[in-house]
Amino acid sequence: MAPHDPPPPDDTPALVDFSVDLSAQEVQRQAQVLAALGPDWDPMEVMRGEEAAYDLLYSGLDEEQQRLYDDLVAAGVLPPRGGGHAAA
Repeated sequence: MAPHDPPPPDDTPALVDFSVDLSAQEVQRQAQVLAALGPDWDPMEVMRGEEAAYDLLYSGLDEEQQRLYDDLVAAGVLPPRGGGHAAA
């Protein structure tokens, strides 16, 4: 030990293994989320809505925007859509 570090006292308590099982809380959290979403929540409809929103977002691009979109797809930043080109 370095001279500036005092030795630990002989009565230093040993480290104790500490772990917490959060699985019950996670089940409760998931149940609360599903209850908040309600019985009418349709995850497939949500996905279709998101796809429609992306189609609209990337539609009607001018030449420069289309080039930039294609560059981003080629770089792996954006996923390819509609055969690799934004919807017209």
